[in-house]
Amino acid sequence: MMIDIVLTLVFSIVMLVFMAFPAMKIVDWIETKVHIPEKWHNPLLLSTVVMLSLFIGLFLKFA
Repeated sequence: MMIDIVLTLVFSIVMLVFMAFPAMKIVDWIETKVHIPEKWHNPLLLSTVVMLSLFIGLFLKFA
């Protein structure tokens, strides 16, 4: 069980770099649909990058 968590995190850390561009596009799309204050742009972007990376890491581990 612990090895599953470690491998998922390893896969996710590698994907952090590659998920930056899709996260920017997703945040830009969200900003066209919903008004988001400027101070929430960076936290939204970082959380989207981390979320996408975790999803890809889970996919790589369990698929």
